[in-house]
Amino acid sequence: MPLCPNCQHHNPVGALFCQECGLQLVASEATVTQNIRTDQIRNSVAELQQVASPQRIVTTTWLTLHLLDTGHLLPLAERSEFTLGRVTENQPILPDIDLTPYQAHAHGVSRLHALLRRKSENVIVIMDLGSSNGTYLKGQRLEPHREYPLSHGDVIALGKLKIQVLFRGR
Repeated sequence: MPLCPNCQHHNPVGALFCQECGLQLVASEATVTQNIRTDQIRNSVAELQQVASPQRIVTTTWLTLHLLDTGHLLPLAERSEFTLGRVTENQPILPDIDLTPYQAHAHGVSRLHALLRRKSENVIVIMDLGSSNGTYLKGQRLEPHREYPLSHGDVIALGKLKIQVLFRGR
């Protein structure tokens, strides 16, 4: 127990200041230090690096939707097709991707607006599902219920909601 040189109070081990008078205690009394050998830590890390083989992180994201107005990114994974739209009360069929939080109604997005489908590793298509305000690809309105191929970086518009499509690995 460090003894305060000012008031002779016995302070707990490790105290830097006297609990009674607040005087800074002498460093030799207050601090007990020891050497830590870092060579053992380095050796342990080196052993772990040799034993552990690097694991490849596998992602199933095949397409990311970049909402241009907000900057949000919506990664799509697991399935090969998704419906896009917005949700309203008592709606019997819901879209897979709900764009309601991104002001979909104000932008003219229908409840079931469009479909994105991966036909193969490098072929992704979009289809308008008969939406009220149309689906646009490169500024051209798409004919409903017909598939149109997409390219990495294409901008689609669901009504006035603009979305850039980003393919995985591009």
